[in-house]
Amino acid sequence: MRVYLAAAMTNPDRDLDLLGRVLEHIEAGGHVVPTRHIVAPDGKQRDSALTDAELARRDLDWIAGCDALVAEVSTPSHGVGVEVMAALARNMPVLLLRREGIPVSRLLLGLPGVVTASYRSVGEASAAIDGFLAGVTL
Repeated sequence: MRVYLAAAMTNPDRDLDLLGRVLEHIEAGGHVVPTRHIVAPDGKQRDSALTDAELARRDLDWIAGCDALVAEVSTPSHGVGVEVMAALARNMPVLLLRREGIPVSRLLLGLPGVVTASYRSVGEASAAIDGFLAGVTL
């Protein structure tokens, strides 16, 4: 299965360690993740070679080619909100992961068609991902 992993790229408070471990877990399940660059400390700099329009087109094309979207939403990001809406517009299954106790937009969490899961550890986040992906039908 192709899984689009979405997370804040421009917010300096993003948890790269957690994102890297989530990415490893998804890939260990045999899934392909086109957005591997989001866990790289220089991921934003790598994207700087693209114009804004090229980056938007690339990311929307990646979403169109995926079977599910998993978004870590504990760190605010306009881009992640756009990615979630693009996936929902395609009737794609969407999982919103958030660190327990972190406030997240109620509008985002309440969108029809999203599954939400709170976690306290990477293990809990991984379990939520496994349960979500197990329910995705291709």
